[in-house]
Amino acid sequence: MASSPGYPHGPRAFDAIVIGGSAGAIDAISTILPSLQAQTRVAVLVTLHLPREAPSLLPEIFRPRCALRTAEAQDKEPIEAGNVYFAPPDYHLLVDAGPQLALSVDAPVHFSRPSIDVLFESAADIYGERLIGMLLSGANHDGARGMAAIGAAGGLCIVQSPASAAMSAMPQSALDLMTPHHILPPSEIASLLTELQMRRIL
Repeated sequence: MASSPGYPHGPRAFDAIVIGGSAGAIDAISTILPSLQAQTRVAVLVTLHLPREAPSLLPEIFRPRCALRTAEAQDKEPIEAGNVYFAPPDYHLLVDAGPQLALSVDAPVHFSRPSIDVLFESAADIYGERLIGMLLSGANHDGARGMAAIGAAGGLCIVQSPASAAMSAMPQSALDLMTPHHILPPSEIASLLTELQMRRIL
């Protein structure tokens, strides 16, 4: 199901994609990220709720599945197209002027650090209408406010359909707050990204 099909303000190039999720989101990302081709001109920033006490293996898990370079985000690192940056455990990941990555140990948001809202809101401030936001499966309300901020800044908003999510609370909380451009299962999100690449929008 897609609400308001197409792209806000007509087709144009995007510079970044931000992705957030919690329980069940790894399966969704495993379908979505492989659809991005090596020549894509966007950077991808991912915040997943992770155990604070254990190192993240997400870059290693996704490296063989992705055409893009995967890495854990580093503070003050310039953001470059063709890279997937994962938020490290127990740090908020933000987009700062440059654009560059920023890491923060500010208080948890929705009991979470990293917080999806923190990433989405900071990315919306920097990228505006050149941003794509995706909110996936998860068990709390983190990300809903951030998705609304992306929409208010003119970005393209994509929410995983709650019926396709292992945990529907997170995508449903976004739908309760705002109307995204697309409400799709992971396979159709991947197809949308493929379409955007064919149109040279990514």
